Amino acid sequence: MKTHWQILVVDDEEVMRESLAAWLREDGYAVDTAASGREAVEKSRGRDYAIYFVDLKMPGGMDGIETMMQIRQIRPEASIIIITAYATVDTAIAAMKEGAQEYIVKPCNPEEISLLVSRIIKVKNLQRENTILRKKLTRQYSIQDVFSKNQRMHQILSLAGEVASLRSTVLIQGESGTGKELIARAIHNSGDRAQKPFVPVSCAALAETLLESELFGHEKGSFTGASTQRRGKFELADGGTLFLDEIGDISPKVQVDLLRVLQERSFYRVGGSEEVRVDVRVIAATNVNLPQAVAEGKFREDLFYRLNVIEIQIPPLRERREDIPLLAGHFLDRLSHELGRAVGEITEGAFRLLMDYNWPGNVRELENAIERAIVTCRGASLSEEDFGFLAQNSPAQKAWAPPANMTLQDMEKQLITATLQRTGGNIKESATVLGIDRSTLYEKIKRYEIQR
Repeated sequence: MKTHWQILVVDDEEVMRESLAAWLREDGYAVDTAASGREAVEKSRGRDYAIYFVDLKMPGGMDGIETMMQIRQIRPEASIIIITAYATVDTAIAAMKEGAQEYIVKPCNPEEISLLVSRIIKVKNLQRENTILRKKLTRQYSIQDVFSKNQRMHQILSLAGEVASLRSTVLIQGESGTGKELIARAIHNSGDRAQKPFVPVSCAALAETLLESELFGHEKGSFTGASTQRRGKFELADGGTLFLDEIGDISPKVQVDLLRVLQERSFYRVGGSEEVRVDVRVIAATNVNLPQAVAEGKFREDLFYRLNVIEIQIPPLRERREDIPLLAGHFLDRLSHELGRAVGEITEGAFRLLMDYNWPGNVRELENAIERAIVTCRGASLSEEDFGFLAQNSPAQKAWAPPANMTLQDMEKQLITATLQRTGGNIKESATVLGIDRSTLYEKIKRYEIQR
């Protein structure tokens, strides 16, 4: 999957720079160039290059060693190859000491370059496959493994990191497919319970009697078919975390039992008389509007407050569209390895299609769409045609019409207010979304008397 691994060639000599880039492109790699160390550092901030070829002697105050050191601060996993026309033991030692992976001498041999890059890419592919397989087997995701550029998601991840080692109950709310279990696992694996069990339970998948036995266990003979004593999920999660997914769907009877466990930290197995005490951190999740369910008498108010000690509200994907390219790239990387398909990139047209789609199924739907496109595509990249099935899933939208008697100023005020709400009051992010500078946004907030 050559196109996936991007390379940056850094050399102040145009002939050398373009020649090396051309050789690498002939081998099928995606290659960018930079004429100075400063330009290379700037490009490394915006793109994750796998390999850097860096000339040792460059004018302008930043030589190859300093360029390499700054790049390594930004991209510590990158492989950096130092190139020079002046090979000495001292320069070789200095380059390797500062983190260079290889050291080659001009004039460069194209075959030597091809073999070197092929060897590095092979190692990187193995390392990535091992990481993917390890996470697939253990599902040990931490806060750092949740990908997002969205300001609200950054606030959520910051809060999740702060509460990771607390015993307080967490309630995660959000639409189906937004990644509630991923956040729950990240909280668990980032705290001091990480080495203890993480036990998930889907409350919506089981009937009341089965859920009761699933959560609290049962004694031998407590009901027909109970031939042995069985420990429930609370006991299995002792010392760790119990994740109660779709908590809004549990029956009134189970709500009472769950409230008692949260208050007393103890329970009785079904059909049992012996009190069982546990140390369990509960994280609950739901796509149900629990305050509304409480108001309608469908969910106990006291249980809601017990669960809602720390509240996390995950925004749907359509409200954080800046995450779509990031997530799509991540899924492409992982799934292409898992499926054994040499698909290395998503075309610009396909990205526009993904950005325009409304994603009612959120992140889960995006992941499924990337997998389907990888399976059915016939080339080395995913194009608009590979995502044609999304148009079939997208309902026809009515042409938008502004409300009657709305002025341009009223419309602008509503747009700014909605954008500020969506970004959590972040001025920089809101100004970027609106396409204006921050000073203009401050002026309009003041003029329209908008509350941040």
